[in-house]
Amino acid sequence: MKTFDTMSSATVATAKGYSELAIGGKLGAGDSARAARPAARRGPGRRAVGRAPGPARRVRMRPGRPRSFAPPYPERDERRGAALAAVATRARRRAFRVAAGAACPHLPAVDPLTYARAQMGLSLAFHMVFAAAGIALPALMVVSDALYLRTGERDYLDLSQRLAKGTAILFAVGAVSGTVLSFELGLLWPQFMGTFGELVGLPFALEGFAFFAEAIFLGIYLYGRGLVSPRLHLFAGVAVAASGAASAFFVTLVNAFMNLPAGFRWEGGRPVDVDPVAALFSPPWPHQTLHVLLSCYEAVGFAMAGIHAAMLLRDRTKTFHRRALAIALAVGGAAALAQPLSGDLSAKHLAREQPVKLAAAELHFHTGPRAPLLVGGWPSAEPGEVRGAVEIPGGLSFLAHGDPDAEVKGLRDFPRDEWPPLAPLHASFQIMVGCGVALAGLSLFAAAAAWRKRGLPDSRAFLRAVVAAGPLGFVALEAGWMVTELGRQPWIVRGAMRTADAVTPFPHLAAPFGLFTAVYVLLGAVVAYLLWAQVAKTAPPKEAARAEG
Repeated sequence: MKTFDTMSSATVATAKGYSELAIGGKLGAGDSARAARPAARRGPGRRAVGRAPGPARRVRMRPGRPRSFAPPYPERDERRGAALAAVATRARRRAFRVAAGAACPHLPAVDPLTYARAQMGLSLAFHMVFAAAGIALPALMVVSDALYLRTGERDYLDLSQRLAKGTAILFAVGAVSGTVLSFELGLLWPQFMGTFGELVGLPFALEGFAFFAEAIFLGIYLYGRGLVSPRLHLFAGVAVAASGAASAFFVTLVNAFMNLPAGFRWEGGRPVDVDPVAALFSPPWPHQTLHVLLSCYEAVGFAMAGIHAAMLLRDRTKTFHRRALAIALAVGGAAALAQPLSGDLSAKHLAREQPVKLAAAELHFHTGPRAPLLVGGWPSAEPGEVRGAVEIPGGLSFLAHGDPDAEVKGLRDFPRDEWPPLAPLHASFQIMVGCGVALAGLSLFAAAAAWRKRGLPDSRAFLRAVVAAGPLGFVALEAGWMVTELGRQPWIVRGAMRTADAVTPFPHLAAPFGLFTAVYVLLGAVVAYLLWAQVAKTAPPKEAARAEG
């Protein structure tokens, strides 16, 4: 690989000069356009007219003119500062690409935005699984422990101990993936953190306190059984469950701020009159935090129910799995039945505050009354047309405003460059809703059967349905976060900063993307093995021996 030592001095010096000018914010519109033009495009043996090789020459100013490209009257045009900052950012990225390309000409051109999005998406998708487990598993653990203290049944004690071990495993891996995410926010999106750090710093700090509280009480719960009183031990478990929920609550507040910011005024490309408390509780926070917490209990509850239903299909005499299934279905089913109500609140908020997001998720292009709700479908190459969808007349109007004849804004009312990516957003929304409806329907059936028979249904058909529904909670969880993130595009902070303006200028992000992908695959395999080892100990003898062998 060639290094910067083997580059031509002219290329290095020119790139360095452009970078210094851009970082210093001293490039005007014409200068940034010249800086963005690589020297290689001029052809071999040629150089810019009137400019010698080496560092950029000092610009001569006429006597009496200020030595600055800043507008003389910034208070008369607030957008001028933001425009100059964007020009300087683009020139700085071009300068880095020129320098890096000259150093390693054999490497393909890399779009930093694409790799930054891919790496952040991979990290979030991986972390969400462990974050959800860290929220819901302690709650299941506490319910099992409380039932043991009430009934004295050893099955509940065994279940709480196994859930505590699973919580410890997933907590450790979640701490690693969460730490990676905190670094990625600063390394991949430096403009976002540099601009809005004082607004999102408070919820991140509170999340850190909740995380440390969870770690402390988890240690007490794991190693304090028999050393402290049973009630104090149970209180430690309750503290673990509450701290896990609080940690997710504070992190979700940051995402709510990004979706609809509050607590500042945007002036000259910077937030001013900052109010961290108002930013902490931006308009979407009530329904978004509720929706996130319910999705975690739903996903983990049904995943646990699927595992124990599979064990009951092998040996229906095991009371341990029957009691574990009852607890998991109670927690996951309650969350699944409450989730449609939370989703209704979210839809009505989107219709009021983020109509472009709702219109994109539903592929609703034209403003008008009695807007149809689409089931399935795919956007065609011509914007405004949808193929293969089943329409429910007035469904979207009722969902958004509670009135089937209400008017719903369409995508045509918004600039084309502010539309989110339609196909993946609509597909994610349909997957999330479909999985949620399936889980809510199964939960309703299980509740009705349990009330009618005075016990949990145990037919093989029902157990097979629970096994099939086991992964749907996490599928809905991941699809829901896709809807949240894709629906905000092209903004990283809606209305204030675009995602393309927040990304790092470093061009070669393929290597860390590949490295983190390999690390996540390895961590996932290790966690899957450890959890399966815990489950296998409760399996019937043949299955347990085969798993341990």
